[in-house]
Amino acid sequence: MGTQPPENHSTAKDERSAREKAIDDWLPITSSRNAKWWYSAFHNVTAMVGAGVLSLPYAMSELGWGPGIAVLIISWVVTLYTLWQMVEMHEMVPGKRFDRYHELGQHAFGEKLGLWIVVPQQLIVEVGVNIVYMVTGGKSLKKFHDVICDGKCKDIKLTYFIMIFASVHFVLSQLPNFNSISGVSLAAAVMSLSYSTIAWGASVDKGKLQDVDYHLRATTTPGKVFGFFGALGDVAFAYAGHNVVLEIQATIPSTPEKPSKKPMWKGVIVAYIVVALCYFPVALIGYWIYAMPVFDMIETVLVKKLGFPPGLTLRLISRTVYVALTMFIAITFPFFGGLLGFFGGFAFAPTTYFLPCIMWLAIYKPKTFSLSWFTNWICIILGVLLMILSPIGGLRQIIMDAKTYKFYS
Repeated sequence: MGTQPPENHSTAKDERSAREKAIDDWLPITSSRNAKWWYSAFHNVTAMVGAGVLSLPYAMSELGWGPGIAVLIISWVVTLYTLWQMVEMHEMVPGKRFDRYHELGQHAFGEKLGLWIVVPQQLIVEVGVNIVYMVTGGKSLKKFHDVICDGKCKDIKLTYFIMIFASVHFVLSQLPNFNSISGVSLAAAVMSLSYSTIAWGASVDKGKLQDVDYHLRATTTPGKVFGFFGALGDVAFAYAGHNVVLEIQATIPSTPEKPSKKPMWKGVIVAYIVVALCYFPVALIGYWIYAMPVFDMIETVLVKKLGFPPGLTLRLISRTVYVALTMFIAITFPFFGGLLGFFGGFAFAPTTYFLPCIMWLAIYKPKTFSLSWFTNWICIILGVLLMILSPIGGLRQIIMDAKTYKFYS
């Protein structure tokens, strides 16, 4: 008496499962699982080879030749290793896929603690990247305008160019999932490789210039120290693609006979070869990947927690508000160089350099003093040092830029 009949309980459970499946089929990360391995390749290229590559020559001028080359190589090796860890952990539990970074965090650290450890850092990274790309896009348009006009046109504020750049994203943000932006992502990957090649090719063509000083940019000791710290953040920003790797892998079909990690890893290897071809020549010689997981978080909360019905109206409103918010912040604080250094160290270092290692240790528990144990702890120590030191230089650069900046100029 007072208990629910078994058949009614089963029916309610089936209805709940059907509703959850319908929601998962609508959410951007889990709505499509028919991606190929080459989708993984150019999604990962686009996630990494973006605005970060533009700051690498400047970072080299702050680091110096020896330390700069060492930092680039170490970062490439460490981030490839931690990316491999995430690909492996995606399907570590038979029959279950960790489609999102925070889901893997919950498995490693517990339901509540995992959310608090991963979600704030992931949001800082992804929202930060979107803001930086707004600034980069606006400055690029303004530079193009100024070069074409050659002083003959009326000067236009940077604010308006950021708004022009953002207007495109109001449209692109309505694309539903990762696979729907594969064409945009492929074009972005091709352009990333192209402008990187142009950058180092033009530098080779010009050769070593007589009137250029190739020593460290700063002349004072504090300037050299803070510049070094900020440059570490620039490099960390350039290697940060881990925040979307599980979401990219979630789009690849998987079976026990053909797990998704095999085509995903193939795509990652191709992507990292392209990254090396882009980053190293640029450094030595001369929005949409990142926004999709944020849309997924927003829409998951709105639908699963707050009970809003999934549909076009909800997607249109939520994504438009998000693009408008990142545009407003970019217009208000367009400190590009400082933003790269600050976000690169403060947020990208944990999620890219050492959080996957901590998860690996928590889940697999390798034997103390084994090769795996040593490797992970070395990555953790390097990542923590990067997280502590690099935001200092980035914050100093932001403060220096803010002294002469006029809002909405």
